[in-house]
Amino acid sequence: MIDIALIRENPELVKNNLKKKFQERKIPLVDEICELDAKKRALQSEGDNLRSTRNALAKEIGSLMREKKFAEAEEAKAKSKANNDRIAQIESECAEVEERLKKDMMSIPNIIADDVPIGKDDSENVEGKRFLEPAEKPFEVPYHVDILEKLAGIDLDSARRTSGNGFYYLTGDVARLHSAILTYARDFMIDKGFTYCIPPFMIRGDVVSGVMSFEEMEGMMYKIEGEDLYLIGTSEHSMIGRFMGSVLPEEKLPLTLTSYSPCFRKEKGAHGIEERGIYRIHQFEKQEMIVICKPEESDYWYEKLWNYTVELFVSLKIPVRQLICCSGDLADLKYKSCDVEAWSPRQKKYFEVGSCSNLTDAQARRLGIRYRNSRTGKNEYAHTLNNTVVAPPRMLIAFLENHLNEDGSVDIPEALQKYMGGKTKIIPAK
Repeated sequence: MIDIALIRENPELVKNNLKKKFQERKIPLVDEICELDAKKRALQSEGDNLRSTRNALAKEIGSLMREKKFAEAEEAKAKSKANNDRIAQIESECAEVEERLKKDMMSIPNIIADDVPIGKDDSENVEGKRFLEPAEKPFEVPYHVDILEKLAGIDLDSARRTSGNGFYYLTGDVARLHSAILTYARDFMIDKGFTYCIPPFMIRGDVVSGVMSFEEMEGMMYKIEGEDLYLIGTSEHSMIGRFMGSVLPEEKLPLTLTSYSPCFRKEKGAHGIEERGIYRIHQFEKQEMIVICKPEESDYWYEKLWNYTVELFVSLKIPVRQLICCSGDLADLKYKSCDVEAWSPRQKKYFEVGSCSNLTDAQARRLGIRYRNSRTGKNEYAHTLNNTVVAPPRMLIAFLENHLNEDGSVDIPEALQKYMGGKTKIIPAK
C-alpha cells in the first residue's frame, strides 16, 4: 500500500505507474481515492468542530442551570443533542468512507523503480549478469524424474495415492541430499551474519492481507476450514508478520533474518501443477532471507540479497544468471524484483530457482511496521525485502542435471560433502 499523501499530491504519477504496469483498468480508482480522501478529511474536520462545540455547550448548560435559567438551558440541551446526533452520523459515514478508501488503496500497486524494464509479462523480463559458464554434457541428460528414479530417490505413485498430484516422497540419499542443501544454505546465511529462525507455518488472515495482494492470495493460499488460519506459501509471510504493529528501535536496524519452513501453494493459474515432476508442486521446503531496514538502505540490501543466492549456487558449481523482472511481471507490492535462474543441461536454458524483491514501505504500511527515526524523532515506515536462498525441489533439479555423470551417478561438490556424511557421489540403485 502506498502513501495516501502521494496519491493526493501527485495523482498523475500514480496513474502513469498503473500504465507502466499495464493496469489501466485501475486508473479510475485514483480519482475515486482522491474524492474519498477529501470527503473523509471534510468529515473529520466537521466532527472536530462539532466536538469543540459540544464541549462549549456542556459548559454553557452547566452555567445556565446554576443561574436557574432553565428555559435557556433546555434550548442548549436541544442544540447539544442535535450536535451529538450529527457527530454519531459523521462517525458512521467516516467509517464507511474509510472502509471504501482502504479497499481502493489496497488495489493500487507500489510505485516501481525507475530502472525496472517496461513489459507486459514474464516473456519481457531482461537478462542481467551470468555466473559460471554452462558446461556441455557429452551425453543426453534425462528428465529429472528419471534421474531420481534411477537413484531410488523418489516415489510419485504412492504420493498420488496418499495426497494427489503435486506431492512426492523423497527417499534414501536423495532425501539426504535435499536436507543437506537446506542445512548448507542455513549455515551459509548464518555465516553472512543473518539470524536463523523457524517461524509458525500458519498465519491469520490479517497477516495474509498485509503481506500480499488479493490476487496473489486467491491463487496461492490454503485456508484452514473453520478457522482464521492459512498455511504459509513462504516463510516470508510469517517472518514479516512477526513485526506487525511494531515500532522498532533505529539502532536495531537492519534486521537480517534467515528462515526455514515448509511452503504450501495452490498453484492456481496458467502454469498449474505438473503431472510428473517436482518443478511446480503443492508442498516444498525453502530457506529464505528477510531484511527490514531504513528506507535509504533498501537498494543496498536488494543487491546484497540476490548476490548471496548467486554466491551459494556458484559454491555448488551450478551456473546461474540474474533475470530482471519487467513492470508487468511485478506483484503489486513490489518496487523491483529479479529472479535467479539456474542452467538446465537437459533443456539447454535457464530456469527460475529463486526470487529477490524490494517492497520498499508498501508491505510495512499494510502491517504497520515502523521505526523511530532518531534524527526527526518521528515514527517512520521501514522497508522490507525478501529473497530465496534455496528451494530444494527446483534446486534438486538444477543440482542433479549439472552434476550428473554418464553412468547415472551424481557428484557431490566439496562444499556439501560434510553434510552428506563425507559422500562424494550418489550411486544409482542396483
